Amino acid sequence: MSRVLLLGAGLVTRPLVRYLLEQPDLHLTIATRTVSKAEKLLDGHERGTALRLLVDDEAALSRLVADHDLTISLLPYTYHVAVGKLCIQHKKHCITTSYVSPAMQALDAPAREAGILILNEIGLDPGIDHMSAMRVIDDVKSRGGKVVAFSSYCGGLPAPDANTNPWGYKFSWSPRAVVMAGKNPGRFLKDGKVVDIPGKDLFAHYEMVTVPDAGEFEGYTNRDCVGYIDIYGLEGAHSMFRGTLRYPGWCKTLKAMADLDYPNDAPRDDLKGKTFADLMGMLVPGGAGHDLKASVAKYVGVEPGSDPIRRMEWLGLFSDEPLPEAGSVMDVLVVRMEENMPYAPGERDMIVLHHEFKAELPDHKEHITSTLIDFGIPNGDSAMARTVSLPAAVATKLILEDRIQLTGVHVPVKADFYNPVLDELSQMNISCKERTAKR
Repeated sequence: MSRVLLLGAGLVTRPLVRYLLEQPDLHLTIATRTVSKAEKLLDGHERGTALRLLVDDEAALSRLVADHDLTISLLPYTYHVAVGKLCIQHKKHCITTSYVSPAMQALDAPAREAGILILNEIGLDPGIDHMSAMRVIDDVKSRGGKVVAFSSYCGGLPAPDANTNPWGYKFSWSPRAVVMAGKNPGRFLKDGKVVDIPGKDLFAHYEMVTVPDAGEFEGYTNRDCVGYIDIYGLEGAHSMFRGTLRYPGWCKTLKAMADLDYPNDAPRDDLKGKTFADLMGMLVPGGAGHDLKASVAKYVGVEPGSDPIRRMEWLGLFSDEPLPEAGSVMDVLVVRMEENMPYAPGERDMIVLHHEFKAELPDHKEHITSTLIDFGIPNGDSAMARTVSLPAAVATKLILEDRIQLTGVHVPVKADFYNPVLDELSQMNISCKERTAKR
């Protein structure tokens, strides 16, 4: 019987746990700080074990890795390299859904020497986006063509019927991760030129994106995607873009929040005893004056009655309520968002993934789109949980069945990965709809 170790029991884990427990020759151990969460996920299953683990206890973590055939790390990304090193030490396979960091990539040669696979970016974005894109790119190549321009957008959003707050957003995954992602700089290729967007200006650069069957969204750049030109085999392409989708108004609001320095996670010791209004005044250089909203609006360059100010007011950032216990300005924002922007019982989230390809074939050109739209199940699994965790679950099964025999550090851009994973996901109604227009 194969033994799988799952590190973490967060918002996206339930579909993965259920899928793995359905495999008759697999035992699943969930190790997490709050063991009650793991016990709830396992629901007394005879092939499941819940353990308490403080991930900083390296000796305990090492013993667990050694006792299992494969480790899935759904911990915060900062822990993945340490987990990967233990997997190399004990010659056990490893899976994460996070981006490959330089430190993780440096484990490639040691992983090959150990004969193990460390598979990263096997979630939604990154994950399904890579696999669905590569299936189209490889098909174009098989027909003697090449992709000369590629763009990809992905967003986790409230379904239209659940889009009920002024922000147009609710949390189906870590609020802190959402805020942290808004600090990342962006880098992409446009018409042959590399464009760099500093993190502080991320939300000042966006465009409107129309997605068939989903509507119109704001799209802004997602990290540095220039390296994916080589990963995707798109040498010679003049444009390469990966972006995030949000409902209209998000970018202008988040730009104002960034200008106020709300995403700052530097420790502060001057927040105790303050109100939200006090903090807002502290964030405006020179003090906010007697009219707080007017001062803030002037500082961030918007009108006092504009959407960004109304959204801040709705969130309570101008209120006289006391601040929660928090060690940084970002902590205050994260707590407030988590309190005010959850999904209500029965509400659905929505995943929108949309690729566009410009391809040149021997005798014609093609504009190809590939679109995935998935909705959460009311009072059941969210679309975010399904699309992030099920690719990792399917990949786990394939590795344990020796259907994927690669070693080293990989992302799922080879047909060995994307064909079986996408095929099985389609049986779960997670699939992309492709459209092709010849020119």
